[in-house]
Amino acid sequence: MNPARTRKLSERIAQIVAEMLERRIKDPRLGFVTVTEARVTGDLREATVFYTVYGTEEEQAGTAAALASATGLIRSEVGRQTGIKHTPSIAFQLDKVPDTARSIEDLVARAREADAAVAASRQGAVPAGDPDPYRTPGDDADSEDADSEDAESEDAESEDAESDESELGETPADPDDDAGYSRS
Repeated sequence: MNPARTRKLSERIAQIVAEMLERRIKDPRLGFVTVTEARVTGDLREATVFYTVYGTEEEQAGTAAALASATGLIRSEVGRQTGIKHTPSIAFQLDKVPDTARSIEDLVARAREADAAVAASRQGAVPAGDPDPYRTPGDDADSEDADSEDAESEDAESEDAESDESELGETPADPDDDAGYSRS
């Protein structure tokens, strides 16, 4: 189905359900309910309405029971107001986003407190060890010895290469030599 049509139907269902809960459903178990979102499947056969309830767990359970008993009335009103051929079945689901947001806010507050405690313990602290823990080039005598050893090994390698050429009997090519071609 068209995603734009699905989205529009979802928004319309959320609006209809919110109006129904505010004006027409008079169940005493119904608490302070807010419809947060409605989602419709791609084939427009099923709709899930997400809601939040302000109150205790007993009030949330009572609201869930009131919504379950009013589902038929709400579905018929959705079908009447939308005018679509097949009215989607409606399911209500408690929205967990506010609870998740509250727990994230609590975690951020605890992290701020821990950061403040670390900052408080850091005040007046002195680093352990030398003030400058890094080596400077003049302090290390071993690095000079290593440089001289590298230079000596390079000289020895070049001498070995020259002796290998002389043992093979090869001589460097003369640029004036015609490399074995005869002139005619």
